[in-house]
Amino acid sequence: MNPAQTPGPDAPRDLVGIGIGPFNLSLAALAHPLGTLDTAFYEQRPAFGWHSGLLIEGATIQVPFLADLVSLADPTSPWTFLNYLRSRERLFPFYFAERFHIQRAEYDAYCRWVCDNLPALHFGHQVDAVRWNPEQDLFEVDFTQLDLDGEAEALGRTYARNVVLGIGTEPYVPDPLKPLVEAPGVPVVHAADYLHHRAALLAAEHVTVVGIGQTGAEIFLDLLRARPAGREKLHWLGRTEAFAPMEYSKLGLEHFTPDHTRYFHALPESARDRLVAGQWQLHQGIDAATIAAIHEELYRRTLHGGWPDAVLTPGVRVRTAGRVATTKVELHLEHGPQDSRSRLTTDAVVLATGYRERPLDRILAGLDPYMRRDSRERPRIDEDYRLVLDPSVTGTVYVQNAETHTHGVGTPDLGLAAWRSAIILNSLTGREAYALPRRTAFTTFGLTQRRQVPPPREAPALTPLVDDRR
Repeated sequence: MNPAQTPGPDAPRDLVGIGIGPFNLSLAALAHPLGTLDTAFYEQRPAFGWHSGLLIEGATIQVPFLADLVSLADPTSPWTFLNYLRSRERLFPFYFAERFHIQRAEYDAYCRWVCDNLPALHFGHQVDAVRWNPEQDLFEVDFTQLDLDGEAEALGRTYARNVVLGIGTEPYVPDPLKPLVEAPGVPVVHAADYLHHRAALLAAEHVTVVGIGQTGAEIFLDLLRARPAGREKLHWLGRTEAFAPMEYSKLGLEHFTPDHTRYFHALPESARDRLVAGQWQLHQGIDAATIAAIHEELYRRTLHGGWPDAVLTPGVRVRTAGRVATTKVELHLEHGPQDSRSRLTTDAVVLATGYRERPLDRILAGLDPYMRRDSRERPRIDEDYRLVLDPSVTGTVYVQNAETHTHGVGTPDLGLAAWRSAIILNSLTGREAYALPRRTAFTTFGLTQRRQVPPPREAPALTPLVDDRR
């Protein structure tokens, strides 16, 4: 897309999307058949990529394949994962493989296939600012068009009646380790870049993995499998008090349903904050199969006597960290229950310390006077994923994966992507563009929540083929 193609004030877009990750890609896919909508989605990267540094061989996504971009809102969509397999003539192999959870690399390839077929997506476009123009009742979206090397090529502006933010999350680095990550030549990397540094990590004499969630478990297992028995030289530690399995019971999974999202949104702000803090095991634990694979690999290495040179310690906090000489890192550790401290010298560190929602303030600085905030200065977001703005703003800003504080632990879950996209499109079009279920869980969350039970279906009246009453 070049500036000459950018709509002017007389031809505003119905919707401009900022960021093209799975959630805005879901929205673009479901918006595509709604021919009356004029949409454009901008992404600063040159192409789609989903956690490219974590596409470890064999690692699977933690939701069933039906949690693709569209199926749970429209299983007849041409952008389903099953249709992707059909287009690649892989439907029968997938059928016989009997896989409910697909590999991450396969999910990434599926998303790139969708990207290749949607004309509303514009990569290499960095959105710089969003402002409200009260004279035209439109949003102004300023962007920089980038070349393949990420260098500025041209400036542009488009106008929109509505905007949707899908800028996602960013790697989180604890304060004690930030100086090491930012220093050149120091072997400390965030897990988001693991595969890009995997060869160097395998060559390091001793490696420490910090963080005992799913990502830390997958990286520890990958390193363990690649190192010789008896000379593993691995440490795996984190703040959580145990290598805890992720909650994956059938009723536990109902926390990732629209029913729970609606219940959560209706709670007072203070109750929502307490609830999120206590639900970490719903999304920050380790998949039971990964735990089993780690134990199996460790056990296998004891078969001929001796124990693997691997230390697994939960309940440990990194207080401070520093360099030793030029090639090593020293971690100062603290164990809370023991009230003890120790030092660990290592050759490389992988930080599996998770992600945080990207703050909206930078990109929405121009809208700050219009935004309504809660008691902790976070944006208020209504049930339909709209920022609560001053009534003078007639347009709408929708958000995706930036609303954990208002919509709960299901916010980053791929299983709610299609449903949330459908909610946004129904709100945007003012009609039921996508029919959504009124009830999605057997659990009734709360005492005062109105139960939304679909009415029983009535059997259709049958017309007799032959009237034999004569």
